[in-house]
Amino acid sequence: MAGERLGILGGTFDPVHVGHLAAAVNVRFELELDRVLLVVANQPWQKIGTRPVSAAADRLALVEAAVEGCEGLEASSMEIDRGGISYTADTLAELQAADESAELFLVIGADVAPALSTWVRLDEVRRAVTLVVVNRPGTEVVEPSERALLAGWRTCFVEIPALEISSTDLRERAAAGRPLDFLVPPSTIRVIKERELYRGAR
Repeated sequence: MAGERLGILGGTFDPVHVGHLAAAVNVRFELELDRVLLVVANQPWQKIGTRPVSAAADRLALVEAAVEGCEGLEASSMEIDRGGISYTADTLAELQAADESAELFLVIGADVAPALSTWVRLDEVRRAVTLVVVNRPGTEVVEPSERALLAGWRTCFVEIPALEISSTDLRERAAAGRPLDFLVPPSTIRVIKERELYRGAR
């Protein structure tokens, strides 16, 4: 019996925005996945020491609000529950231990591909997943000079809408009191206001 086809979209989600959701929805549709987990990092290793990161509980609340009512999308607290620095290899190992029959699809942006070589326990990640690279219409999926970086991976590519949205810009907009409408789901905007997130953030 075939196992669940499970997508994993990890991130800091500080805050989550419609670009994240568009990627998750389109990957689920194109690859006929059963679910896509939006896995909220506890301590994202790439960002340690680079900038303040909102509390994990707040970021999880934002993602939970964002995916509410979205069929097949789920917020995951597994990295928060595990504690410490969040590594993709640990998350995949935990998912495999929970269901050995599951087929795992790791979703990344085309801009992340050049940094794959810096990931911790990369060989474990490569063995565990099919790598799903999302790109925008009219863009090179992976630059010719970077294609060798994907050698040895089971890889597929999914085109998603061209939504140029960055969490950095959203934090700055929120700090300045500018509207987040149509960039962030309304339910998530409510949580940002309720928890008074990003005030003074730059």
